[in-house]
Amino acid sequence: MRCPFCAHEDSQVKDSRPTEDNASIRRRRQCTSCGARFTTFERVQLREVTIVKSGDRRQAFDRSKLEQSVALACRKRDVSQERIDQLISGIQRQVETAGESEIPSSRLGEMVMDGLRQLDSVAYIRFASVYRDFSEARDFEEFASTVQEVAGAGAEESDAAAG
Repeated sequence: MRCPFCAHEDSQVKDSRPTEDNASIRRRRQCTSCGARFTTFERVQLREVTIVKSGDRRQAFDRSKLEQSVALACRKRDVSQERIDQLISGIQRQVETAGESEIPSSRLGEMVMDGLRQLDSVAYIRFASVYRDFSEARDFEEFASTVQEVAGAGAEESDAAAG
């Protein structure tokens, strides 16, 4: 593994353990040249998946791009990095086990929205505002009101079940 600090080709694994969701292996490494320590993650890649974007453009599935989008939606929210990682890992598993070599970006966006809906309503609305390309404040208000209605209905069902 190439050192990210000095680009030396050799490093030693100092610690290796599975992540909490058992979807990858976390390895602590130390460069044999400069001595710097860094972490790598090893994941099973079931198949190469291509995301079909608008205009029929194709792009390889990129977990880091997905992580950036979700992290941006969750910015300044009380959502731990661990929960974000679990969401991303779950979406990645869905994508890789779908049995398809190409997945429309719209389906990937819906997977993210489904996950964020359960994780944090503000992050869900933030992601939707970009994903659904709200052009006016009215679009944003309408979407937010549907989220409030769904959240309100869920709370009423919980109250009825408890009572």
